[in-house]
Order: sequence, then C-alpha cells, then structure tokens
Amino acid sequence: MANYEEMHRNYVAPTYGSRGLTITKGQGVYLFDDQGKKYIDCMSNFGVNILGHNVEEINQRVNNQLSKLTNLHGSFVNDQRSLVAKKLVELSPKNLKKVFFCNSGTEAVEAAIKFSRLATGKTGIIAAKMGYHGKTMGALSLTKTLKKYNEPFSPLLNEVTHFSFNDIDSLKEVINENTAAVFLEPIQGESGIRLPDDDFFINVKKVCEEYGALLVIDEIQTGMGRTGKIFAIDHYNIEPDMICMAKGIASGLPMGATLISEEVSEKLFGGAHTNTFGGNPLVCAAALETFDYIKNNDLLQNASEIGNYFISELKKIDSRLIREVRGKGLMIAIELKAKCSRFVKLMQEKGLLTIPTGSTVIRLLPPIIFSKDNVDEVVKIIKEVLI
Repeated sequence: MANYEEMHRNYVAPTYGSRGLTITKGQGVYLFDDQGKKYIDCMSNFGVNILGHNVEEINQRVNNQLSKLTNLHGSFVNDQRSLVAKKLVELSPKNLKKVFFCNSGTEAVEAAIKFSRLATGKTGIIAAKMGYHGKTMGALSLTKTLKKYNEPFSPLLNEVTHFSFNDIDSLKEVINENTAAVFLEPIQGESGIRLPDDDFFINVKKVCEEYGALLVIDEIQTGMGRTGKIFAIDHYNIEPDMICMAKGIASGLPMGATLISEEVSEKLFGGAHTNTFGGNPLVCAAALETFDYIKNNDLLQNASEIGNYFISELKKIDSRLIREVRGKGLMIAIELKAKCSRFVKLMQEKGLLTIPTGSTVIRLLPPIIFSKDNVDEVVKIIKEVLI
C-alpha cells in the first residue's frame, strides 16, 4: 500500500503545517481518512466547500460541462461565463455592475489593488490591522496578522497603511487625499471572527467618500451565504465600490472574482489585467449550480437559523476554559482562556475537524447545509474536550 504521508513529506513543499491525516473522501458534512475513519467537517477547507462534499448536483453540472469545454480565452464569449457574471451582478449591491474573473481570493485582491489605483489616479492603500487578504505580494502588503507572514518577504508594497478595525477615529488619522482605496473584511476571519459595530461600515463609507477613496470589501471567507446573506456586507446596508470573493463561489473548484462599479469599469482597458484560467467554463458551471443549490434549498435562511442555534448551544457549555463564543451565521469562534492547539487536536481525535486561529481561538466554518443534528454532534464532542 502506498505511503502517501511519506510521499507528501518527501515531495510537497513544506508551506503548511501537518494535521497528521490522510483524507481520501468526502460526503456531505463528513470527511474520511485512509483508514475509513469519519470526521465531521467544521473547516470546509477554510470556507471553500460551502455545500459540503461530493454534491450530486454539482458533480452532474461539472461532468456535463467537462464533455463540452473546459477553458476558453477571455477574448471569446462563453455561455457559462456570461451567465455567472450576470448572476453575480444580480446578487450584488446594486452599484456593482461588472465582474473580473480569476482563480483565488488573493488574485481577486491583487486585481482590486490595481483597479483602485487605475480608477482614482491615486496610490495610497489602507487596510485594517489583524486583517487577512492573502499571501501574494500585493495582498500580503494589506495583510496584518502574524509577523511571520510579512517580515521575511519585505519590502512589500509602498504606501500601504493600517488602522484599527472597528475604530473610525483610527481610520480618520491615516486616510488622506492620496488614498486610492480602503480594504476591509466585513468580519475579520483569520484574527478570530472579529465583528464590527453596526454603524462602523456606514461611517467608513462616509469617510471614504469625503476623501474620494474607494471602499473595497473582502468577502473571500464571508461571502456566498456563510453569514446568512450572500455577502456579509449586506448586513450593514452600504454599497462598496468593489467586492473580492472566492472560496465558496464554485463549491470547491478554484474560482475567484472581483466585482466592480461602473465608475471603476469605465477606467479599464484591454490588457489592463488578465487571467488565463479565470472564469473558465468548468468552474463557471460549478458556480451556476452553487447559486441554484443555495436558492433551491433555502441555505441563506439555514445558515442564519442553524448559526444562531449553534452559537446558542455553544454558549450553554459550562467550561472554565471558554472566554467567549461569537459569530454570525455559520462563521463562529470559541475563544479560550488557554492556547487552543491541544484542544483542536483532541477534537480531531474524537472525529471533529476545527481550525486553530491565533493562539486561543477555535474557528468553526461548517458547510451551510449543516443541520441541528450536525450541531448537536459537534457540541457533544466540544463538551467532551472542554469540560
């Protein structure tokens, strides 16, 4: 029998820490290792597998497209790409009119950086401390979480400034007439599910308008229904100038997109920014079925209702280890009074996959198809570990 763990160690670049598992199959909300052990998945590949694993409808749609056309240059029109672009615009805040397609979240952010400078003629970029936007050089310049992500790769982009999330006065201190854009996550994910005050984004939008800066919202982790709305920014009643998205858009296939306003679109020109694989017919077919599946199964409402139930049940756990439970929809954090890595490992041993975030937060990003029974199964394991 092949030793896949040894192959991985010998041949795969060591850019990830190892969970010590060889996963070979997924079904619904479960993953299975090479020994046949079942794990309930509260990671969803960091939010990618929004509908769970091995979804029959997605498989059928992709297989059907596979027999027709897999990739096509952006200078040609394709039915699948056109349909996805139309659907995204329909689902987005009404001022967003065009879509740039790519393959990942960090690529969507890179596009937004270029578009913001082109559209405004300015060069300054502002992002939030403890924010995460990706690890390519431009996106990494905006990311401000752990020093180990940034410092070895300096110097990064010039003219990038950071302010304190959820602190409008901190933004006012750093924004100026040369600011092209402010990049923000509606909920900070990698720093432990940090939620803003209800009026924070309304005030951010006002400040951006005052200085002629664009507001770019990073929905890479929060988008596609995770918080109970297609976009988390919809909870805060504003219209950003751009939205970056990826992860759940194509139910596990690599796809990203940058949604832009008409004002930004008017500044673009042929060759301004291109992507060989972006918006290919195969991933677009998966995205179209993802939109249909979410709508047909009322998964926005499910994410909201099951998320509320999940948070409520977690808050009932009487453990001296728990400092706080917080979240929105099915984007949930359990903040501990101790380092979380040991407890994440114990949960894994009991058949529950969670995400260690920072040193003390356990992050839960289950598929939005989760049910109350799934929640009860997860809460039972968490109780066994934390009580």
